[in-house]
Amino acid sequence: MSEFLIVFVTCEGRDQASGIAEKVVAEGLAACVNVVPGVRSCYMWEGKQMWSDEVLLMMKTTRAGFDRLEKRVKELHSYDVPEVVGVGVEAGFQKYLDWVKSGVRE
Repeated sequence: MSEFLIVFVTCEGRDQASGIAEKVVAEGLAACVNVVPGVRSCYMWEGKQMWSDEVLLMMKTTRAGFDRLEKRVKELHSYDVPEVVGVGVEAGFQKYLDWVKSGVRE
C-alpha cells in the first residue's frame, strides 16, 4: 500500500476551490493542489438526477495526513456530502514524492 495519496474533491466554483486549496496547502495538509476547472458532474441527489458544473481539486498528500485533510475539507466545503476520495499513488518520481512528504505535516 502506498504512503502517498491523490485526494479528489469537487467544488461548486472557482472561488471555493481556490479557498480550500490555499488553506490546505498553507496548513500543511497537502503539499500541492491542482485546480481543474470545467468539470461537469452527473449524479443522483435526493432521488433526482442532477447535473453540476464544478471545479476539481487534486490534492497530493500522505496516507498518514488523510484524516486531518478530510476533516478540514468538510469544515471548509459548502456541500452536505462533499467528495473527498483518496487514491493511492502506485508509482512516482522519488524526488517528487519526497517533496510531497516534506510538505505534509503529519
